[in-house]
Amino acid sequence: MPLDITFTLSDQDLDHFQKIVDKAKSAMATDQSAAQIEAAAKQLIVDASSTDLPEFIADRLAKLDTVINMVGDEEWQLREDERSRILGALVYFCDPEDLIPDHIPGLGFLDDAIYVELVIRELRAEIESYEEFCQFRDAEEKRRTDQGLDPHVEREEWLADKRAALHTRMRKRRSSRSSGGSSSGGGWRMRW
Repeated sequence: MPLDITFTLSDQDLDHFQKIVDKAKSAMATDQSAAQIEAAAKQLIVDASSTDLPEFIADRLAKLDTVINMVGDEEWQLREDERSRILGALVYFCDPEDLIPDHIPGLGFLDDAIYVELVIRELRAEIESYEEFCQFRDAEEKRRTDQGLDPHVEREEWLADKRAALHTRMRKRRSSRSSGGSSSGGGWRMRW
């Protein structure tokens, strides 16, 4: 029988995560590139999947894959400031000195799972729009293939309108949220 457990992160807890992100960001500014940030986040998923994780941790870490894919998807065409914002969220996974060392069995990835949950809340507009884009792209590829058409012919044209609409909606939601609109994560905002 499943059991729901809810806990609250205090301002001090959130500040602690923020300090780790700030430390990792300053290290990234001089030492690592965007590709290295993506690689570190991907490696976390690989490392985590090779261990026997509690399901609640595995579920959260699986969501990280969508965020990584969003950054690297050339057809999604994020603006540079948006890409930087997402990479800023991923930089936490580059710090080997996170809250709980990953090698501790069962709990080593708990802090990473909590941080992924924070990232998902912060990037909700981006994630929802990207997932809808991927669903549209897959459905349109299938539709064209089923009709005997090459899905690569005029691909940019059939992606452009949907992408533009989703980018507009995503930016509007993010703007609304940052200007005091509804927020599922309370009033706290991560600095990336």
